[in-house]
Amino acid sequence: MGSGGREHALAWKIKQSSKLEELYVAPGNAGTDEIAINVNIGVTDFEAQEKLIKEKGIDLLIVGPEAPLVEGVQDYFKEKLPNLKLIGPSKEGAELEGSKELAKRFMNQHEIPTAAYRSFDRSTVAEGMSFLEALNPPYVLKADGLAAGKGVLILQDLDEAKAELKSMLEDAKFGEASSKVVVEEFLDGIEMSCFVLTDGSSYKILPSAKDYKRIGEGDTGLNTGGMGAVSPVPFANQELLQKIEEKVIKRSIDGLSKENIDYKGFLFIGLMIVENEPFVIEYNVRMGDPETEVVMPRISSDFLESLVACSEGELNSVELTIDQESATTVMLVSGGYPESYEKGKELLGLDQLSDCIPFHAGTKKEDNKVLSSGGRVIAITAMGKDYREALSKSYANAEKVTFEGKYFRRDIGFDLG
Repeated sequence: MGSGGREHALAWKIKQSSKLEELYVAPGNAGTDEIAINVNIGVTDFEAQEKLIKEKGIDLLIVGPEAPLVEGVQDYFKEKLPNLKLIGPSKEGAELEGSKELAKRFMNQHEIPTAAYRSFDRSTVAEGMSFLEALNPPYVLKADGLAAGKGVLILQDLDEAKAELKSMLEDAKFGEASSKVVVEEFLDGIEMSCFVLTDGSSYKILPSAKDYKRIGEGDTGLNTGGMGAVSPVPFANQELLQKIEEKVIKRSIDGLSKENIDYKGFLFIGLMIVENEPFVIEYNVRMGDPETEVVMPRISSDFLESLVACSEGELNSVELTIDQESATTVMLVSGGYPESYEKGKELLGLDQLSDCIPFHAGTKKEDNKVLSSGGRVIAITAMGKDYREALSKSYANAEKVTFEGKYFRRDIGFDLG
């Protein structure tokens, strides 16, 4: 379920399984159209999905994006089709992404390292102002609800931070999402993401990744859905990975178990590494995009087997193996993104690509042409002995794809030196 680069990468991996009979993607894109059957159903149209599942005898549903999870897709199908296997947490579990405040409370409850914080609403704006005064800059303001990756502000100036807090709470800058705002201390470090597949009690750690969110080179400009990614993370040594497992992953999964949260699916943990210590910035309750485009190619075992075992609560019964090669992806985006941009631009040069995997993000097929249909258009993923070799392949192929207004960052991995 979904239409982006994440869903194309998941479908591409599942397609390799000997256990697969038939693969549908709803609604999909021009890339999934090559390897699966696209079905024009929206991600939150649960009734139409139910009809398709019954009609086609579908056994397993994998939920790509966060919106249907936060809206309760798992609960809907648990009631309507109790025998359907589903990858995605319950509505209660999805609140780890759906509410920043709830996620922070969960972290504190289960002693998971995170930045100090307080949350405020319309009635406590004055207290929010006082809390900001007690912090050192920069100031971090996060809309509590889902704001399509745009609800986090990091500001250097106290007066600006106060004005933004007021605008979020009193003027609904991010709509309903900012009816509550979490204000937290700034952590100065380097970001990375870790990904876990869990059945609620046992877990498998997927390859780590680092993505690049800003539109401009050197991590400047507006936040986007992600301009590229690298896996594994070169600075994540064995000692750090062990700390992440002990202090973050185990405590997170134990927390789900202790709170009896029905959670069978992916847990994406956004981390800030400060002096080789991990702190959790946020949870997402699904795979990241474009990280999925570098995580999936590094899984060498049958991933469908892992997904089925996870959905049945038997994740411990299967092996998940990871390729030691590096994977990188470079996202080609529409001119003007992440602000206003034009769609419907024809992609040329796809037949010229070699030694890479093009994962379609915002594309559609029309009259046998591949056209852009979103801000992030296509992710060019490549493998290599290290991230530099993989990046040289990603970039060589990024040059071959052309469409009007095409833009991409030429410095993915610049800070990994």
